[in-house]
Amino acid sequence: MPAPPPDTRTKSDDALPDLPRKGRGSVSNRPSHRFGVADRYEIDDGWSDHDREEWVKARRKTILGIDTVRRIISRNSSPDIHFDRSINPYKGCEHGCIYCFARPTHAYLDLSPGMDFETRIFRKPDAAQALRRELSARNYTPAPIALGINTDAYQPTEKSERLTRGILEVLHEFRHPVHIVTKSALIQRDIDILAAMADLNLFKATLSITTLDRDLARLMEPRAATPSRRLDTVRALTDSGIPTSVLMAPVIPGLTDHEIEKVMEAAAHAGATRAGGTLIRLPHEIKGLFEEWLRTHFPDRADKVLNHIRECRGGKLYNAEFGSRMRGEGAYADLIQNRLEKAIRRYGLDKPGRPLDSSQFRGGDPQMRLF
Repeated sequence: MPAPPPDTRTKSDDALPDLPRKGRGSVSNRPSHRFGVADRYEIDDGWSDHDREEWVKARRKTILGIDTVRRIISRNSSPDIHFDRSINPYKGCEHGCIYCFARPTHAYLDLSPGMDFETRIFRKPDAAQALRRELSARNYTPAPIALGINTDAYQPTEKSERLTRGILEVLHEFRHPVHIVTKSALIQRDIDILAAMADLNLFKATLSITTLDRDLARLMEPRAATPSRRLDTVRALTDSGIPTSVLMAPVIPGLTDHEIEKVMEAAAHAGATRAGGTLIRLPHEIKGLFEEWLRTHFPDRADKVLNHIRECRGGKLYNAEFGSRMRGEGAYADLIQNRLEKAIRRYGLDKPGRPLDSSQFRGGDPQMRLF
């Protein structure tokens, strides 16, 4: 496990009041994480409300660290997802989505799944080289790779680091199929490679659109592209011949579920050919972070939203059981699923999709590919 980068936060950072920070999703850095024994709590030290307001306006800077890896392809055997391998160029995500299921992974770095997750990002600068080694192994068997599933491969850091671009160049060279799910318009930068791969049936894209409400999106996923920019991106990708889907993930009962039909309609108008949706998941520390965020920004409906989530999770805020964790259980969860399915059919977002082609793979010893 890589060591976290040097702690360059100031003393004042550690004493931040638990108030919304400009451009960030988490309200606080608590809970520190489930493996920690220490925590920090706000106390009233007599400073005025004006000083507290200045904290709210202040920005917390992003710190980049390095995660050196020998292997870049992660494997999974989950029955709930349709791929068995993935690549994540980054740990942590600057998009700051408060509901992100990947937040608890920062606990393994002795960092908080709260503010640390979205401000302390670890990049994998040798990702492309590691991928080349793995694809060149004689015993490697190709199958579609999901790129940027745990954290977004096109988060803001990618604009300067270009790790995702390097990975795509290797995948294109090896004729290896890949699928990307993103909330970022930055994917348009790589349309030259992606369109070329799509022509060979080696690539398809999915844009995650959780809401069409710009104000809600700014609070819930503060550094992701606006909903309108994501729809523009769907259009740009489809106009370039790239098969593009829309995923409403997560659907949040009592907060975004009233938009299901509108999101599907907008997706169809933008040119998407397929769509889907998943229910919000709140594993480990996310439960406390999400409730804290909800009570800060939507105190009038917080209890309603949390009770609806419990109704879909057998009385709890989360149930990790395979088979139900993506869609929930009970009458309310069934209602959400039925609405998704009907809206998908109504707007023609159930067109058959072609499986990506693994037969073109140029693997093994790269020198042998010259003959």
